Amino acid sequence: MVKINFLKHKAIFFAISTIFILGAIILLLVFGLRPGIDFTGGTIMEIGFEGKTPSNQEVRKSLEDLNLGEIYIQPAGENGLILRLKDITEKTHQEILSRLKENYQVKEKRFESIGPVVGKELREKTLLFVVLALLAILIYIAFSFRKIKRPLTSWFYGFTSILALCHDVLIPLGAFAVLGKFLGVQITIPIVVALLTVVGYSINNTVVVFDRVRENLLRGRGESFEETVNISLNQTLARCINTSLTTLFPLIMIFLLGGESLRYFSLALILGIVAGTYSSLFLAGPLLVGWYKLLKKRS
Repeated sequence: MVKINFLKHKAIFFAISTIFILGAIILLLVFGLRPGIDFTGGTIMEIGFEGKTPSNQEVRKSLEDLNLGEIYIQPAGENGLILRLKDITEKTHQEILSRLKENYQVKEKRFESIGPVVGKELREKTLLFVVLALLAILIYIAFSFRKIKRPLTSWFYGFTSILALCHDVLIPLGAFAVLGKFLGVQITIPIVVALLTVVGYSINNTVVVFDRVRENLLRGRGESFEETVNISLNQTLARCINTSLTTLFPLIMIFLLGGESLRYFSLALILGIVAGTYSSLFLAGPLLVGWYKLLKKRS
């Protein structure tokens, strides 16, 4: 087995992660995220067309005098469109269908309406669940690694895991800030679910690496902490890559063939899993060594 020195170029790995994290933060600050009606309240209509599907401009022109405000239109399959707009009454709903039927042969496939109060409640609960999940992860790892006292206490493993998770989630969010700005992609409940799945997936990979570090420390493998971490990363390398690849292959197929409703859900998972695999191998371990060297200098 070829032994890779993961820690030899840790400065490069830190630089790459820093560039991506800063880039994502800048994109989020400049473009922001475009929340879907799940969080703001509004209406979703999925319309199927017989024959040629009209362009977005043609649909907007048909509905322009109904005072619907901004309408986000996305393709749905070969002959369909998804319309996302503000919360509307049933009367307006029927007027939209009537206008479309004047010019096209249409069939309504889906109609969903979420009030602003429900949207606000979902937004608040989502933020609460994310914070609780991060706290639970921190406490769980600190408790699981409680037997490790030297050279780092278990809390360092917990905080390092949270830093790696921030890296894994910020990168997809930065990508969705760009997609929201230029393609009108909105952050919906399925995308939030995908990001929470990324959190669970990434923490699993990181814990596998840290668990091997713990095992090697208890067995006294490695002449130094840095060498022990490097041995652990080499031992878990194949497992992390193989697990990620077997997950990415079906997700890529879903992205390419799964239709509009699953496209951005799968994209969030793909970006998050790639970032999570990178952070587990090239960020989490080097961060542990960084903490160790920092404490050693201060002592």
